[in-house]
Amino acid sequence: MSKITEAFIRKIPKADLHVHLDGSLRLPTLIELAKAGGVGLPSYEDTGLNELVFKARYANLGEYLAGFAYTVGVLQTLENLERAAFELAEDAYAEGVRYMEVRFAPQLHVTHSTEIGAIVRAVFQGLEGAKKQLNAAVGEDDMPFEYGIILCAMRRFSRQMSPYYERLLNRSSTSSMRYSYALASLALVKEAVRLRDEGLPIVGFDLAGEEAGYPAIHHKAAFQYAHRNFLRKTVHAGEAYGPESIFQAITECHANRIGHGTFLFSEQAIKLKAIKDKKLYIEQLSEFIANQRITIEVCPTSNLQTIPEFKTLADHPLQQMIDSGLSVSIGTDNRLVSRTTLTQEFHSLVQHLALSDSQFRDLVLAGFKRSFFPGPFDEKRTYVRRAIDLYDRLAAQQPGG
Repeated sequence: MSKITEAFIRKIPKADLHVHLDGSLRLPTLIELAKAGGVGLPSYEDTGLNELVFKARYANLGEYLAGFAYTVGVLQTLENLERAAFELAEDAYAEGVRYMEVRFAPQLHVTHSTEIGAIVRAVFQGLEGAKKQLNAAVGEDDMPFEYGIILCAMRRFSRQMSPYYERLLNRSSTSSMRYSYALASLALVKEAVRLRDEGLPIVGFDLAGEEAGYPAIHHKAAFQYAHRNFLRKTVHAGEAYGPESIFQAITECHANRIGHGTFLFSEQAIKLKAIKDKKLYIEQLSEFIANQRITIEVCPTSNLQTIPEFKTLADHPLQQMIDSGLSVSIGTDNRLVSRTTLTQEFHSLVQHLALSDSQFRDLVLAGFKRSFFPGPFDEKRTYVRRAIDLYDRLAAQQPGG
């Protein structure tokens, strides 16, 4: 294949393993739901919201996360959650995404009249409804749409973030916020396992939110519960903290995949004084990750938005991850907040990195191979093979293919 074009990228089957429901609404839907639900927005125009909230660059991760107050604010009814999930699947499918793992924090959407089970089922109904509609006419030259759901615990929260957290903090017998964070994550993972065992496609458990100052080890009990109950784990780590955060996610939380992992190779980001030889520590950690095939879920546009020192994608360690033999998948993170699509993410890589055709192919197919597919392994293997065959067939049709 002589040239990887945007048109080719749009056609090939893609998998998005890192996409947040509450960060991926359609902008017109956000405005419509805000008006209908009385949710205040800084602007009720597309251009105004993009200037004031969903910016091209942010000062830091905290500023990036501030916009979620508006998106979560409109997702406080089961109907709105179902709609958002349906539209996300539609939008992803339209640009060639055939597998996606939609993650969200259901505790943020609990109201005084809804609980976690109903909230997760609403998202499931939206995704399942879209799947049935999208797959109604899948031909031999394409592949069906499939999805999984990942439930996210929050590294930190406050009473103001949802009635669920307000009730939990009011009931807590201790003033330790760390203990409350752990209680919330343990309660969520137990619900995740229960819903999965009832037949819902809950494929994983995640830890999201502010990383610096809120270590993953505080949620160790929840991840141990997931581990003992065969629920796969992914942890946001190394996004706003150093390599030791990634190490902790792997060793204490049994992470099968790492969300972002951006500062994996940064000696400057290491804070633990016990680590004397920082270079050796990073070499051993990255080699362990490579050997164990622990996949890094990289979201390039999101990282460029929240890390000021990254001026272009050439400053991102993604190329180093690939050259080091790490298992890497590409995700959108938040299609609205980052104003991106998976097609745009891959096209940006082609424009700014020195990827060979085989490296690009590996990146695309890693999303299928490293997925937490919601079915038996033999079904996953068949599905992955279909993605490989479709990719190779489309590549062969390219000029010079």
